[in-house]
Amino acid sequence: MSDLENQTQPTLFDEIGGYSKIKELVDRFYDLMELESQFAELRKVHPIQLDSSREKLTMFLSGWTGGPNLYIEKYGHPKLRARHLPYPINLEMRDQWLRCMGQAMNDVQIPEPLWERLLKAFFDTADWMRNQAN
Repeated sequence: MSDLENQTQPTLFDEIGGYSKIKELVDRFYDLMELESQFAELRKVHPIQLDSSREKLTMFLSGWTGGPNLYIEKYGHPKLRARHLPYPINLEMRDQWLRCMGQAMNDVQIPEPLWERLLKAFFDTADWMRNQAN
């Protein structure tokens, strides 16, 4: 095998900038949710204190992007749909989440090609999470 064949492709985790950049992204996401009235409905379905939400999303995104599986190591399988079933996730809630994350990615300066890849992946996951038709 040649040296080129031995090289591995960088993961999304690597391309984003690792754990610290994911944490910065998640912090900005939750800050926007608290600051911007356009995300008020999304904020309402979260706990008053967001520390645990921030930690869990950061840990989840670490593994989801190909980095360390911190969430799984601490909490087990994410079971995203099952954990979110108690919350009404309709098209508006999905879109608020995506707008908030899209703005957070802009604010922490995720480069455009990576921003587009991430938003597509986030859309696919957020749409799969819907538990209400409209």
